[in-house]
Amino acid sequence: MVSDNGASGEGGPDGSINEMLFANGIPDDMQTNLAMIDELGGTRTYNHYPNGWAMAFNTPFKMWKRYEFNGGTADPCIISWPSATGDAAGRGGLRHQYHHAIDIVPTILDTLGVEAPETIKGHVQSRFDGVSMRYTVEMESAPSARKTQFYSMLGSRGIWHDGWKAVTTHPTLSGWSHFNDDTWELYHTDTDRAELRDLGAEHPDKLRELVNLWYAQAGENDAFPLDDRSALEIITTPRPQLAAPQNRYAYFPDTAEVPEQQAVNVRNRSYTIGALVDIPAPGAEGVLFAHGSRFGGHALYVKDNRLHYVYNFVGLVEQKIDGTEDLPVGENLILSASFDKDGEDPPGVSTGVLSLYHGDNKVAEGRIRTQPGMFSLAGEGLCVGRDSGEAVTADYPNGSPHRFTGGTIKRVAVDVSGDPYVDLEREAQAMLARE
Repeated sequence: MVSDNGASGEGGPDGSINEMLFANGIPDDMQTNLAMIDELGGTRTYNHYPNGWAMAFNTPFKMWKRYEFNGGTADPCIISWPSATGDAAGRGGLRHQYHHAIDIVPTILDTLGVEAPETIKGHVQSRFDGVSMRYTVEMESAPSARKTQFYSMLGSRGIWHDGWKAVTTHPTLSGWSHFNDDTWELYHTDTDRAELRDLGAEHPDKLRELVNLWYAQAGENDAFPLDDRSALEIITTPRPQLAAPQNRYAYFPDTAEVPEQQAVNVRNRSYTIGALVDIPAPGAEGVLFAHGSRFGGHALYVKDNRLHYVYNFVGLVEQKIDGTEDLPVGENLILSASFDKDGEDPPGVSTGVLSLYHGDNKVAEGRIRTQPGMFSLAGEGLCVGRDSGEAVTADYPNGSPHRFTGGTIKRVAVDVSGDPYVDLEREAQAMLARE
């Protein structure tokens, strides 16, 4: 498979210099984009082309990923497996039968002569919806073994059946709902693969047949309820995780980064980050805690013998709070950043005061806002003792990873219970006394 879908339209009409804006429900600004035009493709941008280019890349098909027109679903598939056919049958040829990605596994099993097991380790397996494509190698003009293909994604719907295709024009990720008011279009894709001529008015019975078939297939494929919520709403909806949510999380140095879906969630809430460290003498330097990147993230770090915290709001602004006192030295020191949420502006964007502490001694404070969505779609996980990916802030002297030196990090705790910092600090001291 050359791609997993058609070209992507997440860049919007004007394109984007940071795709995480889209994932956080924040529109791009044209003037900001133009100011960064010479940085496109470099490390300072997480850029995405405008959806006009998505349409162009999908030529001759229309629309793009997220839609059920061929521009969103058609991809090249190249099969090269000479030993499976035993001769040169089909070599260098094109095939035009209608097939889907779900047909790949059945093709491999068919070629290997393997029957799919009904159970594995006592667990009954769900059925294969796919069919083998192997016949297309030797039978160039054979009719498609696949007769029906169902589609539903982010509010957009479609179905292909025996050379005909019905598809809705519902705007995806819009939150509009009202699915019963959708307009269905009809195309005879055997002769009109670009889906240029809507035949719904000419063949209303065929259109109704396919719409009814879509509903039947939707029931079989557990497609209800339909969901066209925004990317921000979908991404931030809690999903089952390996570990249940907690009020407090402990992280340690010299471990792999923790993926954001498994890490502590600080979105739209108060939180406290506390690092337990030994610093034998002045001169400690580096990252205590970091999560995210220059395109959205936050970090607690030491620089010039002072404690610093930065919250990079979706790459738009680095909100820095700088300690006003030199770090203490000794064992079992607690260096903390505590955010007390006091509002939302706009909804989902928390506002509040971020305070820095050496133990129970407040050494700085300032107002910040926190982003509503994720820091990253992939990678850029939570780290202790270093910033493993793209740096959260440009304030590191030598960029990332800016490893912590001059002391020892025992652990970093992140508390999201909402309890006041003074109570958390007393609890931590009592715990250290017990240890």
